[in-house]
Amino acid sequence: MTATTLKSLQNLDWQWQGHKIRYTEAGVGKPLFLIHGFGACIGHWQKNIPVLAEAGYKVYAIDLLGFGASAKPPLDYTLDLWQELIKDFWAEKINEPTIFIGNSIGALLSLMLATNHPEISAGAVLINCAGGLNHRPEELNPVLGFVMGTFTKLVSSPLTGKFIFNGVRQPKRIRNTLYQVYSDRNAVTDELVEMLYQPSCDPGAQEVFASVLSAPPGLSPNELLPNLQHPLLVLWGENDPWTPIKGATIYQDLAAQNDEVEFYPIPVAGHCPHDEKPEVVNQRILEWLAKKQDR
Repeated sequence: MTATTLKSLQNLDWQWQGHKIRYTEAGVGKPLFLIHGFGACIGHWQKNIPVLAEAGYKVYAIDLLGFGASAKPPLDYTLDLWQELIKDFWAEKINEPTIFIGNSIGALLSLMLATNHPEISAGAVLINCAGGLNHRPEELNPVLGFVMGTFTKLVSSPLTGKFIFNGVRQPKRIRNTLYQVYSDRNAVTDELVEMLYQPSCDPGAQEVFASVLSAPPGLSPNELLPNLQHPLLVLWGENDPWTPIKGATIYQDLAAQNDEVEFYPIPVAGHCPHDEKPEVVNQRILEWLAKKQDR
């Protein structure tokens, strides 16, 4: 997918509680709402939005507050904050049952919206769903917990925060991180690195980063799934080191018991298969949507 595709996406702005929110929309039909992961933006869906729109859907995507081209005010960033943002956007711009599609933290938000607010949802697609905004203390061994706690304090400090953040956000560091989580290094393009780097230069980006690192993890999928009332499609890159597929057994078990839940591994893909293997992910989503309509 070339840079012209990214440039062809509409750049629209909406005000939420006095803050600018960047969004895009494309196509005509039943609504789909795409939610990116931590540190990403609308552009991370550039290989999916045109395909889904051309297939007969109205596709919406936003830059979550604190990311991309959206405002980066000094707030406490939590999953609940973003959930309220999306609910308000839905009420003003969509206002009909919507399929929420997300990657990583965006997938967890999609699950939250489908289970906490079933009245606005028609289902959800989870792509390598995160287990929380952050690790829970019991999920980390004492050494790793100490390291993470120390790093969070350093990046939050007025004395060391900017220095630490400036090191983390350098294009070379971003590229190396992407190499860890993408199976196909050819998918880690200069355009992708620049797309993730540029928002980190905005005023307030360091404070957002520090706030997210220190935020509560939120409800886990285990706590949310018992409230599921809508169809669910779960896609998982098999080679994801951040949210390994071995941790996705809850979805696999649910799919075996519930005809309304489907689970598919994506071979030779990491944490972001929608960007790394878009042709596979797009096909799975469209096939699932077609089956939903036939029911």
